[in-house]
Amino acid sequence: MAAAGAFSLREVLDAFRRCVTEQQEVLLEPYLSGWRGLIRFLQSLGSVFSFISKDAVAKVALLEELRGRRGARSVQALVRAELAAGPAALRAQPGSGCRTLLRLHRALRWLQLFLQGLLSGEPRTSVLCTDAYNASLAEHHPWLIRKAATVAFCALPSRDAFLDIMNVGSRQEAEAVLGEAIPYISQVYSITQELFERHQLLDLP
Repeated sequence: MAAAGAFSLREVLDAFRRCVTEQQEVLLEPYLSGWRGLIRFLQSLGSVFSFISKDAVAKVALLEELRGRRGARSVQALVRAELAAGPAALRAQPGSGCRTLLRLHRALRWLQLFLQGLLSGEPRTSVLCTDAYNASLAEHHPWLIRKAATVAFCALPSRDAFLDIMNVGSRQEAEAVLGEAIPYISQVYSITQELFERHQLLDLP
């Protein structure tokens, strides 16, 4: 059992497992709960990921506020409400739920790819993290942040240390829970990606 406030991969697994309904809607409450767990994961790695974790904390808080204010139960409901409100609502800064979701969506892709990499057997986590970053977040960051991120990734702990951070028992158990969690995270990502593609929201400023 992880200490209170500590990262636990099982909590993230449970949250993302509850995310998707039979109608393929992504429920906001477990989505945000899963993100809070992923933020604890990033924070447990120290300052290396602070440029992402701090931003994610702010975006989760904003979506929590919007969920309560607009009564949106799902990602789809939030998108529908903002589409109905018109273009200004989609681009409002910082008040756009779609814009905020898009930023978390991109970061989720990076985490998904990185966690998948941990199961690949590649021992160099700096390589795994850099490859995942380049395939997801890098194109959305200015050069200075890209450069700082790549340098920071060189200080990452070993693959075994990452598995220990998961707080689910042995490294073999961590690999098993990772293998169970990744498909749920991938499903949430894929559904959200299709939704944003359909409504042409992937390039919101």
